[in-house]
Amino acid sequence: MKIKVRVAEKQEIHKKINTEFVKLDAFLKLNDAVQTGGHAKLVIQGGEVKVNGETCLLRGKKIRKGDRVEFERKIYIAE
Repeated sequence: MKIKVRVAEKQEIHKKINTEFVKLDAFLKLNDAVQTGGHAKLVIQGGEVKVNGETCLLRGKKIRKGDRVEFERKIYIAE
């Protein structure tokens, strides 16, 4: 799986992941959206993260190919 990131300025960043899925908190850390797992937990449970357009409060949510994660005006796309 690759990660494609769309930033507000239309930039894209691709990262390759060799697993079937990644948990949401690890996904945010992997993409440098947060610095620590604790920070990931806070922003997820605070309702600041959307998965496929819906607010997600589950930090263990499995992110799979085709999923879109939104946080701080950035869109992360799992490819």
